[in-house]
Amino acid sequence: MRATLVRIGIDQAYGGWNAPVDPATNEFVFVPIPEGANTRQHRTLATTYATVAPALRTFAAARPGVPGALVTLPAGLAGAATHLDPDFDELTYGDDGERRGRAIASFARGDLIVFYAGLRPVTPCTHRLVYALVGLYRVESVGRVAEFPRSRWHENAHLRRLAPRPTDVVVHAEPGRSGRLRRCIPVGEFRGGAYRVWRDLLDAWGGLSCKDGFIQRSAVPPLFLDAARFLAWFDAQRPELVAANA
Repeated sequence: MRATLVRIGIDQAYGGWNAPVDPATNEFVFVPIPEGANTRQHRTLATTYATVAPALRTFAAARPGVPGALVTLPAGLAGAATHLDPDFDELTYGDDGERRGRAIASFARGDLIVFYAGLRPVTPCTHRLVYALVGLYRVESVGRVAEFPRSRWHENAHLRRLAPRPTDVVVHAEPGRSGRLRRCIPVGEFRGGAYRVWRDLLDAWGGLSCKDGFIQRSAVPPLFLDAARFLAWFDAQRPELVAANA
């Protein structure tokens, strides 16, 4: 079994905003990154931030004292196209199969893709951002975008593009054992000038291929050095996974 740790969700580099998390309960909202300005989607398949707004309103309504800026999308994103990836409704994830996603392109059934995000706490906590696991996929299949017929283009952001890169890959996850976490699992701290996985967690997981648990930003997602050990730790957290974006 192999496993990789993939950063997802809107942040300061992609979208200029961070999705909210309640550090008291670990409830959060999954908000995808914007689709690139020069990337066009099939008109009938395009996804927009209008689909995210209801989840943000529900999250905000349960926390009436939270400043609106923390739970309301910036005006520039309202109605803009999203790069909805992963798509937890469809249990898919797409990536570049030649560079960033080279390792994932070779994944097989039973391998793991572990998703994390940098979330903005809506109440004061130890760090400015909460770096946390937000989902996990047990891989069922991996295919190149060129292999998918038109009838399946709705399943992932990389398939919804008018001109997808033929080398991109789309992962389908195992239903019932994959999805978005109902409550995120914080794993990071600001250490050594960057956000990194807590040292005790690195030991519990058996290590990552990145230096000292660096998770702030990486050109290539790190690999777990002992995937089985990580999965045993993850299952011990009694996570609730849901096949839903919101």
